[in-house]
Amino acid sequence: MKKILKVVLFLLIGSSLFAQTVEEESFKGTINMDLANRTAQVAISNPDYMVTSGDIYTLSYIAGTVPVSYSILVDSSYKIKISNLATLDATGKSYITLKRQVEEIVSKNYPMSAVQFVLTQPSSFTVVVKGEVKSTQEVNVWALSRLSSVIKGCETAYSSTRDITVISTTGKKKSYDLFKATRFGDLSQDPYLRPGDIIEIKRADRKVSIGGAVERPGTYELLKGENLKTLVSYYANGLTVQADTTRMELSRRVGTEFKTGQKIYLDKNVMDEDFELVYYDYVTIPSYESLKPVVFVEGAVNVSAGDSGTQQDASNRIPYRFEVGTNYAQFVRSNIGLFSAVSDTENAYVIRKGEIIPLNVSEMLYDANFYSDFELEENDILRIPFKQLFVVVSGAVNQPGKYPYIPDRTYDYYVNLAGGFIKEKNRGDAVKIIDINGEKVTKSEYITPESIIDAKSNSFLYFFNQYAPILTTLLSVVGTTLSVLAVTQAK
Repeated sequence: MKKILKVVLFLLIGSSLFAQTVEEESFKGTINMDLANRTAQVAISNPDYMVTSGDIYTLSYIAGTVPVSYSILVDSSYKIKISNLATLDATGKSYITLKRQVEEIVSKNYPMSAVQFVLTQPSSFTVVVKGEVKSTQEVNVWALSRLSSVIKGCETAYSSTRDITVISTTGKKKSYDLFKATRFGDLSQDPYLRPGDIIEIKRADRKVSIGGAVERPGTYELLKGENLKTLVSYYANGLTVQADTTRMELSRRVGTEFKTGQKIYLDKNVMDEDFELVYYDYVTIPSYESLKPVVFVEGAVNVSAGDSGTQQDASNRIPYRFEVGTNYAQFVRSNIGLFSAVSDTENAYVIRKGEIIPLNVSEMLYDANFYSDFELEENDILRIPFKQLFVVVSGAVNQPGKYPYIPDRTYDYYVNLAGGFIKEKNRGDAVKIIDINGEKVTKSEYITPESIIDAKSNSFLYFFNQYAPILTTLLSVVGTTLSVLAVTQAK
């Protein structure tokens, strides 16, 4: 009987494992099918999808009363046989065009046949990327893969995207400029690729950078004959309204008649003269904004406006340019994001030419009626001290009290500051921690400002020693009373 039970149990376990394996494989198959279906749907919905060798189509129709349905694989010849009705050449045809032709042929021979010609599995294929690339490689793509997506990750710092050659299997060459595609949306310069295409990437002639007061700062690849004027007007999309063309700078990193690393100051006439640029040149066009005077804000201030976290523990120093005539009330109100919970705005001060001037920033921030005629001056330093925050330690510790808050500390740090636990009162380091919001905090968490750490008096021996004399006295009184009563009753 035991042997039979063992066999049954073994069979049950085996069948369970088999069912699980089948289920897992079925799930994987479902995922793959879903992916294939989504890919096919993308291709069907895109009017640009070209029939590709390796595509699988399904043709379905009713021949008289007989339903017909079969798959059609497009081979390298691109010849497609439509039952026994016709043979079509799909070379260079889009899916939509081929679909229309196939359905017209079937409908002509079988009227009311409910014909359907559907792409069920788009093909994938490889193309070669070579030239000024990290390494020559074959890339797996499909008929809706564009040139830009295929070369991404293949380029070096010297790769050109302005003159990329695509060579077809027939030997036909065509060049493309990806800058026009990405900048102006000219997708004719970012073609779909075809099986067997070879992509040749050339070495860039010149790449230069521009920054400062232009609409589109960045690094650009110039073509022959293009220089400073074209860089500013065409590539950088022109100057901003704050641009100061009288103070243009050019950092040259490749030696010419100028020394490598030399900073060249350009006057505004060089723009019209189309100053010649070389590889790695960096042009900076300053803004009139840079001519404004500067003040510095330092101490307990946020580097990023709006960051009002309370865990800030490092002093920051931030430069600000300002309009002459701006007063401090205007300044702090327009930069309220500088201040956080740890900013002591009531005890701020300004350092001006060695003089310390107290400044209550708090009333400037929160008193709508406050007016100030105290104006900013160049090189002022507005210093915001850190607000002193505390943590309360109470209960069974040697020195209960308030202790300065230090970020990233747990309860034991503050208990040690309070002289440690009174071991006679506290057993097992028992504490109750409550944050400023009245929420309980675990011993493993960092303590936040204004929290309360209460060391519990939980020692049985302590309580026993505390109340033992009282109990002894009470028991003595009770014993004496009982003795007196006993003697009295005996009489």
